[in-house]
Amino acid sequence: MKDQDCAELLQWIAPRLRLRPEGFRRVRGQVCKRIGRRLVALGLTSVSAYRTRLESDPEEWAVLDALCRVTVSRFYRDARVFEVLHEELLPPLLESSPVLRVWSAGCASGEEPYTVSILFRLGLAPRYPEAGLELIATEVDAGLLERARRGCYPRGSLRELPPAWVERAFPGPGEEPCLAPGYREGLVFRREDLRTHMPQGPFQLVLCRNVAFTYFAPPLQREVLAGLVERLAPGGLLVIGAEESLPEGGVALERVAGPLPIFRVPRVPATTGG
Repeated sequence: MKDQDCAELLQWIAPRLRLRPEGFRRVRGQVCKRIGRRLVALGLTSVSAYRTRLESDPEEWAVLDALCRVTVSRFYRDARVFEVLHEELLPPLLESSPVLRVWSAGCASGEEPYTVSILFRLGLAPRYPEAGLELIATEVDAGLLERARRGCYPRGSLRELPPAWVERAFPGPGEEPCLAPGYREGLVFRREDLRTHMPQGPFQLVLCRNVAFTYFAPPLQREVLAGLVERLAPGGLLVIGAEESLPEGGVALERVAGPLPIFRVPRVPATTGG
């Protein structure tokens, strides 16, 4: 499939999937290769034939939607974000709540929620031994969820984790060690589409990185943002991707870590009687 043909197809499908064409900028080559292989599998020889197929087969849209999702995930991705959470932002939350409730939205193959679990158990629990962790991780791709539940990863994906944490959390030998059972406690993986369903809050921390605010069209971004904020406790934290920004006209949040993409839901000021 020619690049121009694919570019035109992406422009055509994006609004129908409530996506933004600009979101494909970095991954367009991968998406186009996937769509090209899909055309071959269907025995189609042109993009126009595929468009005709889409217009007559609603189920093909779900297949195409999955082809458009390119995930890049690793442990401790954007390390400075996790360092600031660990050192500055999560301790006050643990001082005011016995349980840290976290939602990892679009968790891919599990690296992000497991990073939070490792950080909590090795970085925070020693200081707050009475604190607990409840973590919900959601992902629409069943194959990625299966990998997440398996919890075994190539060592290359662990390279940004502090070495001492790797030794404790991944004690097994080999080039694809599995996460130790203790770090899976309190974690629940669910197959959910962020565009249509969200778990019940409140959460003290929500991570929604490199999904909604990269690929979704602005109106959908605002809908998703409103849903995320609705599920955050007062003073709760929202983390988005390092190269993402919140949509204009969305819910107002305060930035709490300089240039890092970490935002806080403002606490409602206490009222005084007259």
